Amino acid sequence: MVIRIGLTGSIASGKSTVSRFLRELGAIVIDADKVAKKIVKPGTPALEEIVECFGKDVLNEDGSLNRKKLAEIVFYDSAKLKMLNEITHPRIVEKIKNTVARLEKKDKTRIIVIDAPLLVETGLDKLVDEVWVVYVNPKIQIKRLLQREKDMTHEEALKRINSQMSTDEKIKYADRVIYNNGTISETKNQVKKLWEKIIKKSGGY
Repeated sequence: MVIRIGLTGSIASGKSTVSRFLRELGAIVIDADKVAKKIVKPGTPALEEIVECFGKDVLNEDGSLNRKKLAEIVFYDSAKLKMLNEITHPRIVEKIKNTVARLEKKDKTRIIVIDAPLLVETGLDKLVDEVWVVYVNPKIQIKRLLQREKDMTHEEALKRINSQMSTDEKIKYADRVIYNNGTISETKNQVKKLWEKIIKKSGGY
């Protein structure tokens, strides 16, 4: 039996850490961020559309996408963010759907995790059996984001967080919530317990 899990969480929530734990436990993880990078490689239709909309300034010297520069443009302008999403989201969703179909055809007894920060926003939550949300306290979230992005100001961190769907809103779609306010060990234990429940649900693994 194949079980599809949609894993999501806001920026600096610790979603990547949870994703890594699930991979270690035996899940097949599809990383939406990696898919997003592939669809905007030089020569792709998506990158060509991005350049048409935002200009050549969003490119590096080698013709690749300067993701940081593009982020600076779109994260503080909802209209431009919408334009970017309209270019990338349909392609990301299609790629993920095709990957899931291929994996399920290959093996009928596996747990597939779609690791996607915009799981709900892109409609990928409709593709999964369960939605798992990684929750973090807003104060801890800002602290972790500033620790990770050394050149980001407190104001920029707030803007980046507020540009996304809030964790409280994401929880409304959740079947299971992982609270990542404490230690890595505490989070790992939560993931392990949830994994054991999923194994039982699948009838073994």
